[in-house]
Amino acid sequence: MSKDRDRNVYRRSDGKWVNKRQDAEKASSLHRTQEEAVKAANNMLKNQGGGELTISGKDGKFRSKDTVKPGNDPCPPKDTEH
Repeated sequence: MSKDRDRNVYRRSDGKWVNKRQDAEKASSLHRTQEEAVKAANNMLKNQGGGELTISGKDGKFRSKDTVKPGNDPCPPKDTEH
């Protein structure tokens, strides 16, 4: 998966949660809660063809990393079961 699609969710010093593409300078979206930011990042990753989502906790430390699959893959792999 492409690194330029990977996203990070973390908390800013003002308390807002950031959904940001890894290679971007500015946030894609800001949210009141971590849950809202994670949902937005997941949706964006699905629409952009999948990627890695890295989530940091309130303390700024790594919390989890998830692989998000493409949402509407017009050419799904034929070697996997559905």
